[in-house]
Amino acid sequence: MGSWMNKLLLLQVVIVLIQHVESGSIIKYLPGFEGPLPFELETGYIGVGEEEEDQFFYYFIKSERNPKEDPLLVWLTGGPGCSSFSGLVYENGPLAFKVEAYNGSVPSLITTTYSWTKVASIIYLDQPVVTGFSYSRNPLADIPSDTKSAKLVDEFVRKWLAKHPEYSSNPFYVAGNSYSGKVIPAIVQEMSIGNCLCCKPQINLQGYVLGNPLTSDGLDGNSRIQFAHGMALISDELYESLKRSCGGDYYNVDPLNTECLNLIEEFLRSVSMIYEELVLDTNCDTTSPDCYTYRYLLSEYWANNESVRRALKVVEGTTYRKWERCNFNVLCDQNIKSSIPYHLNNSIEGYRSLIISGDHDMSIPFVSTRAWITSLNYSITDKWRPWMILDKVAGYTQTYANKMTFATVKGGGHTLEYKPDESSILFKRWISGQPL
Repeated sequence: MGSWMNKLLLLQVVIVLIQHVESGSIIKYLPGFEGPLPFELETGYIGVGEEEEDQFFYYFIKSERNPKEDPLLVWLTGGPGCSSFSGLVYENGPLAFKVEAYNGSVPSLITTTYSWTKVASIIYLDQPVVTGFSYSRNPLADIPSDTKSAKLVDEFVRKWLAKHPEYSSNPFYVAGNSYSGKVIPAIVQEMSIGNCLCCKPQINLQGYVLGNPLTSDGLDGNSRIQFAHGMALISDELYESLKRSCGGDYYNVDPLNTECLNLIEEFLRSVSMIYEELVLDTNCDTTSPDCYTYRYLLSEYWANNESVRRALKVVEGTTYRKWERCNFNVLCDQNIKSSIPYHLNNSIEGYRSLIISGDHDMSIPFVSTRAWITSLNYSITDKWRPWMILDKVAGYTQTYANKMTFATVKGGGHTLEYKPDESSILFKRWISGQPL
């Protein structure tokens, strides 16, 4: 019995070693892309948590400029449950899908001109566990939470840097959008605290970047009606009635307040045809190539192809489920109710931050983002002004004494993908310390 147990333990050790050997694979070719990749891509897993039972999958793209000195970012897509691959191919990475009707073959990939990897190295991380290609070795493990995610991402980054010591001195930033706006400020705080603890690998933490970040459900939810009125999506009469009947709280409505509930139903009917992530657009059939969001299906066709999984070195046996760009069924305890206290703590520690808002996003409107930034009560060091690309206004910006810069992207939506060129120029100026 003892010898069989020893053999079993040895086999488990061998499996773990094999997985760790494979945890940093250089990928030179990808299905759907013609020829070798014109940049360096690494994919792999790093185990985090108790006994490393959570295996986080990542895509690492080395800076195309000067990787020895350029900033290093970890990118988190929102959700919770959205793969960071979404950021890579739709927002700020060097690849994008060629938008065309799916014919059953592997969707085609093309290069972009707006990638942030022109000036920075980026780790696109699938988290929490069971997001993208990340998986758990223990299906009975506790469900993820916002605060646990902060600890695990901190652990991931320190382990990643230990495996890639050549990047340990590079300026480091945490970046992401949407729901990750709740978690990223907590990650920054966790990293800051960890840097003060004995025997932990250091992170050269400099700050963070957020795009249309969820900050507080109530604050962001309530601002949608104010935003819709300002964008002339609802009438003055409905707006005034809503304010009077609901008292400014449209998110947590008293179930006995039937007048308010009825008015909110009227509001929802008024905006039902509007695509809330970009109010310039209209809701449409997502299975039609003419619909903007059709492109999201291409990533699912691509990532669920076996040749793609082999190319990415996805561990066999972990893909029993269909890959989803956003797994909204992922269980997650959303226990950070507001990220404002974390922003305050990070401000005290002196970390710089860039907060970006596409000004045509109704899901997390700039109205609420400006409100919570104002609530931090820092003085203005660079007054509200337009930021320009050549001779055209690309948005508006304001900077505060806590090294926080707020910038809108004119005509932008919920994520960077709606104005990728403008967002790229904005990021490149800020990350290099130039005025916007």
